[in-house]
Amino acid sequence: MSASSGDREPGVLQDNAKEDSSGPPCAGESSKHDSVCTGSSEIKSRAVVKYCAAPPPTSYALLQEKTDLKLPPANWLRENPQLGSAGTTVLGSSSKSKPFSSFGMAYEFIDCIGDDVDVVSDSENIKKLLKIPYSKSHVSMAVHRVGRTLLLDELDIQELFMRSSQTGDWTWLKEFYQRLIDQKWQRKKKSKEHWYQKAILSKFLYYSINGDGAAEPVPDNPNDGEEQSEAEEYSSSWPTAFTSAASDTEESDAPKQGSVSMDSQFALGQVTSVPKEQNLQMLFDEGENSQGLRNDFVRNIMWTFEDIHMLVGSNMPIFGGGRYPAVSLRLRDNNKPINILTGIDYWLDNLMCNVPELVMCFHVNGIVQKYEMIKTEDIPHLENSNFSTRVVKDIAQNILSFLKSNCTKEGHTYWLFKASGSDIVKLYDLTTLCEEAEEEKCQNPFTLPVAVLLYRVASNLMLKARQNRKHYGTIRTLLLNCVKLLDEERHPQIIASAHYMLSELFQLDEPPEEDEGESLRAGGSEDSYSDEDREEEEELTEDSDENGSYGSCSSPQDDSKAVAVIRSVGELSVPEKYKSTHQIRPSGVFPVSQDKEERCRHVLSYVLKGLKAVDGTIKKESDLPAADPNTPIPLKYEDRSAIGACAAEQGISLLLERGQSTVHNQKLPTRSGMIPGSWQHRMKLQLFLKASKAYYVLSDAATNLLKYGRALRYIKLSLQCYDAYCSVSGTLHSHVLQFHSQCLSLCGDIQLMLAQNANNRAAYLEEYSYQTKEDQEILHSLHRESSCQAFNMATDLAMDPEYQLFVSSKCYEAAYELVISEALKDQMAQVLKRLGNIRNEMGVYYMNQAAAMQTEKEVKKSVSIAEQEMWKKSFAFFEKGMKDFEAIGDSTNTALLLCNTGRLMRICAQAHCAVSADQSRGEFSPEEALYYNKAIDYYSRAMKSLASRENHPAVWDSVNWELSTTYFTLATLLQDYAPLSRKAQEQIEREVTEAMMKSLKYCDLQTESARQPLYQYRAATIHHRLASMYHSCFRNQVGDEHLRKQHRSLAELHYSKAVCLFLSLKDAPCELLRTLLERVAFAEFTMAGQSSNAAKLKSLTGAVEIMAETRCAFQLIHKELLEEQIEVQMLSEPDAAESAESPNVVGGSASGLNLQEVMKLIGVFEPSFSFLLLQLIKLMTTMKRKPSNKDEEQLKTYRTVYSKLLRAEKNAPLLSRVELHIELLQQLTPQTGSDNTHS
Repeated sequence: MSASSGDREPGVLQDNAKEDSSGPPCAGESSKHDSVCTGSSEIKSRAVVKYCAAPPPTSYALLQEKTDLKLPPANWLRENPQLGSAGTTVLGSSSKSKPFSSFGMAYEFIDCIGDDVDVVSDSENIKKLLKIPYSKSHVSMAVHRVGRTLLLDELDIQELFMRSSQTGDWTWLKEFYQRLIDQKWQRKKKSKEHWYQKAILSKFLYYSINGDGAAEPVPDNPNDGEEQSEAEEYSSSWPTAFTSAASDTEESDAPKQGSVSMDSQFALGQVTSVPKEQNLQMLFDEGENSQGLRNDFVRNIMWTFEDIHMLVGSNMPIFGGGRYPAVSLRLRDNNKPINILTGIDYWLDNLMCNVPELVMCFHVNGIVQKYEMIKTEDIPHLENSNFSTRVVKDIAQNILSFLKSNCTKEGHTYWLFKASGSDIVKLYDLTTLCEEAEEEKCQNPFTLPVAVLLYRVASNLMLKARQNRKHYGTIRTLLLNCVKLLDEERHPQIIASAHYMLSELFQLDEPPEEDEGESLRAGGSEDSYSDEDREEEEELTEDSDENGSYGSCSSPQDDSKAVAVIRSVGELSVPEKYKSTHQIRPSGVFPVSQDKEERCRHVLSYVLKGLKAVDGTIKKESDLPAADPNTPIPLKYEDRSAIGACAAEQGISLLLERGQSTVHNQKLPTRSGMIPGSWQHRMKLQLFLKASKAYYVLSDAATNLLKYGRALRYIKLSLQCYDAYCSVSGTLHSHVLQFHSQCLSLCGDIQLMLAQNANNRAAYLEEYSYQTKEDQEILHSLHRESSCQAFNMATDLAMDPEYQLFVSSKCYEAAYELVISEALKDQMAQVLKRLGNIRNEMGVYYMNQAAAMQTEKEVKKSVSIAEQEMWKKSFAFFEKGMKDFEAIGDSTNTALLLCNTGRLMRICAQAHCAVSADQSRGEFSPEEALYYNKAIDYYSRAMKSLASRENHPAVWDSVNWELSTTYFTLATLLQDYAPLSRKAQEQIEREVTEAMMKSLKYCDLQTESARQPLYQYRAATIHHRLASMYHSCFRNQVGDEHLRKQHRSLAELHYSKAVCLFLSLKDAPCELLRTLLERVAFAEFTMAGQSSNAAKLKSLTGAVEIMAETRCAFQLIHKELLEEQIEVQMLSEPDAAESAESPNVVGGSASGLNLQEVMKLIGVFEPSFSFLLLQLIKLMTTMKRKPSNKDEEQLKTYRTVYSKLLRAEKNAPLLSRVELHIELLQQLTPQTGSDNTHS
């Protein structure tokens, strides 16, 4: 008896397995693409042995004439690998194909199933199908579909119905058969002739084995010339195979190795052992493996017949002999000629096994008569057995097309049935019939093997899908159909694993590529491979009783239960009569959505189903044993009753508790009663982690949509899943810890965004509180393993921004600890950047709090302790943040934090502002100077960190501006509130000048940017202030004439630069007017110190020229006043009533002109202008020298202007006064211009 597939010796497999199609032609296989010629037509046939348990064929023994086969040989029924099961089981019930034989082959060669192979079956079933048009015998086969592969198994009605009384499995089918097919069914006993023929065939095969004295060997040929060739012909050899190379062996071993790795991959132990759960062995009393789920064939062959690819199991004994080293032996009764059925049998057997010749032994009443050798290609032309191979090919193609067109539902068991003597072939869907039956115990015994096969094919494809996603649709269809077939209570392991694999199909970490639309086409609907509505075969309508008998010669009747009908077996011989209407790969598209949320929801739905399947196998909580009152319960968490930061500090330690890479190895059952290492334990680990990742992706997507309440809810669920994972897992691998650090980082991001968007808190709270039923059910499953409270602190929605920032920083810190402990260098920079950022945010928060305290103080007192605490906190966070950014070499962010620290120092300086007794601003204090200098130091470090503007222009410009501002503020305070009680005037002037010049140095007047006008205004203001200071020094300086001259020249220089800059701005008329008036006053003061009339005249003329320049300032003021007037008029119109209510209606122009300042400056301008003209008129009138004509004209102009100025209405509107000044100054301009030319 042959060794079964499970315990075949590896050595035998390596020696005989052959699957290489690239080698030279070998014994028994003249070519890999063998063909059989039949006259003018040619049939393509190719056979490759995938696996063989038999040794290479030995030469057979030629029995002597008159050998009596009725007498048993000495070795009869002894186990012999050469014969395999063909010799030992011919008398037993196992001669029949087992109902699950194709599944055994499918399990072993799982790579072929679903795509590469059209049919998997026993060779006997193939032959029976191809002989349908020629044979009157009945046909009964079970058909199952997996992908594009059909599995065919003999459904022995008599055998099954006989057993139904024991198992009850087939009762419904027996009743259906009796009702519609054979009302008077009874078991038919086989004749004595049948058993007689079986016995002499068995004895003949044992006689033919050369050895053990079974029979005499073939006598040597007396012809010496042929001795060598004869020896070669009878030498031991093997059809279709020669000594395998290493690659061949590996290829043959692949199916077995693949199944093992696959099962461990998807946490489903040895799937082959699972069917025992259903007690399939009760079908046959033949030992533990009688359910037929093992591959018991001597050889498995990949047979390609024309365009049909079949995986065939064969037990035909093959011997050496003839001109080819492979022949098949047949025993024939000489009195009975070979008929077509026998010829087709012999021909197909030889084609399938690639045997080139047939040796036929003829006997009469068991007495050997003669031998005859026939070539395989000659078999179709034998006398009385003449048949067309082309017709056989057409029959094969028609039957395959018929089955593929109608057996469309995966997981369904179809029954192909032809009654004895009938020409009608019917196809029934037994799964549907079973579901329609009323009895509760209706069960289809094929269900579990089919489900397991669907699962294993999907598992195998899953491994390929890692490289190619085109299989996803197929895998989904296979798994959904697998789950449909199984009872959750009886097969939770397969169901849970299938749902986990379904969840794995949805890629969460990467978006689907745009060009993958075609590659994802597969799968279609859950159970159908053709979405087209197929027209049913016309039903046979014959007048007959509904309960009519379907005996051996019964007439056809109406049978609405049949899925499809072949009305006459003769149709099978018509070429392409039945064309396959199914699509080998249907056009249904695997639902890969671009929407991340939709993909994650699919994943979570499958995870939930998987968890339910696992939970159903674990003891319910009420069934758990009661706790021992003397044993403390090891609670992992404590309730945090304390409030505030202290409670948060306690809670945050739990973030790190879950970050240990190795927890103690669990040996005790988990909280729900799971045993560590069990399939439930392994499956829950996978499902918890998958759910955690799905929620993480959902949270990330919600964050990108700015839905921070929803994002926090999802990250909370993700961390709860992770918490449950930690409670169940004994060891946390680095990839899991890496994912955990990503979760904590995202949680930190969300809390930070919540803190920054406090205005939308109500909307966020509503999003956070919402929960779907699916989420609740997953949470319920999590609570079976863990209290899920470890991350409550991190994921609660707080109302306090400070607390949210604190939580965010703690999340980042925990993520950083994980990254350091696992040396995850690729994540180090990312986490450190987040840490630096949150520390900057917290520093800014406390800095703003300190600034707010400062502005809220009604009376300026000494610095409060609360303010100092805020400064310390802010400074500490800035320092930490700088270290984080420096650690990753991020100079830009380091510069930003240095800049923020500088701003903090300025806030500290402002807080130390001295206040005198009358609440007025006191002198510039040394504390202010200290903090401003610290600020300057931090800004300078920031500039140094950036190195150059090219590295980051925006940050560089910002720091540059702040540094200029700080110098300017320092100088302004020193100048306006000079600390004369501590320092000499000269020292203060030097410090002011130094600070102003440094501020001027950082005023970037060249680069075009939004800040350029601000820089110009500041530079003009600096020159104006310096000019004013030197003006003041010149007025107050007594004695040192050299120093006075220096101050005078510096004042002139800075006044001229200030005027030029204010003129270029076009939007600072008040500042320009003030500067010019100060310059006129400076000229007047200079004139007052002069004694000669000529010098005075020159000074006065110069002053008038400066006064004439004020025309530009007045023109700008006039323009703005006009714009304001027009705007007021527009707003006062009736149709603009709504606009008039706008709060933007002001007492100044749209550009922000300060009218009070204008009035004040005009109040200075008019007397100054009047004084200058008067002095000039007096001086020119009293001149001793005779005036020239031009002097007289000039004097006349001065008098005219002076006269108009005196007569001007003092209470006239501002616009009128400004227009008058412009007119008067206009009159002076050509005069001064010509005078300048003249002089």
